[in-house]
Amino acid sequence: HVQLVESGGGLVQPGGSLRLSCAASGWTDCMGWFRQALGEEREGVAALSTRDGNLLYADSVKGRFTISRDNAKNMVYLQMNSLKPEDTAVYYCVSAPNGWGQGTQVTVS
Repeated sequence: HVQLVESGGGLVQPGGSLRLSCAASGWTDCMGWFRQALGEEREGVAALSTRDGNLLYADSVKGRFTISRDNAKNMVYLQMNSLKPEDTAVYYCVSAPNGWGQGTQVTVS
């Protein structure tokens, strides 16, 4: 079971940027980010395959968010640019099949 710890959330103005970090105790085949806005269901934001490097993004964040990893540091990142109020949510680092971090709040206002 991979342990995941997120950091980097906060308050940012519309159009601003944030970078979320996820410290992982290990790697699984697929790692990524989900988010959950207040009163909404969790949705997938971005994912990467650690086998072949394929990346996947939700349509709502394509062109604005970038997922990446640092193998040497066991870190996964989510660079978020051109943030919008609708990006406000708790962001979770995830590792397939069932690893979840505790979440970090991102507020765009």
